[in-house]
Amino acid sequence: MSTVNAGDILTPRELAGIDGRPVGVPDPRRIVHLQFRRYAGCPICNLHLRSVSLRHDEILDAGIREVAVFHSSAETMRKYQAELPFPAVADPDRALYAEFGVEASPRAVLDPRGWAAAVRGAARQRGLRGAIGDGESHLGLPADFLIGPDGTVLAAKYGTHADDQWSVDELLEIAAARRNGIGRREHE
Repeated sequence: MSTVNAGDILTPRELAGIDGRPVGVPDPRRIVHLQFRRYAGCPICNLHLRSVSLRHDEILDAGIREVAVFHSSAETMRKYQAELPFPAVADPDRALYAEFGVEASPRAVLDPRGWAAAVRGAARQRGLRGAIGDGESHLGLPADFLIGPDGTVLAAKYGTHADDQWSVDELLEIAAARRNGIGRREHE
């Protein structure tokens, strides 16, 4: 599986949000933060997306458009992600995951660095169980990509465990650095 790296140029595409609206990547007016999460009921992913949602206005003010992708069906995602203030995309066949080189690994759940977030996330989900649906997996790893309006990948991060993604502060810092022409490559 090949990876997508800073400097790569992506072919424009139109994805379908779980609300049925088209989601263009790249966006001609904003940097896109394309984030690959695990399965729809993942307590770690939903805890992270809550932090992104709480600061969504700040992210928009920084010229960034959020797009979250899950390897779940749209139907399953609507139970967990329907209230997000940004587009969520279902990729149950993992076509985008394969294209972007986003992998699965036992280290997603075996790495102790993700355990605390799993417990916090599960406590927040209360009534919604993080059950695994058909085709979903606990073993998915997260990934983050910043994509410029021209399709150039500005930064990429491949997570090494389930809770290894950019925080909102990191996202804003990396986007500001790219906008200011600092070419530090962000690929893990």
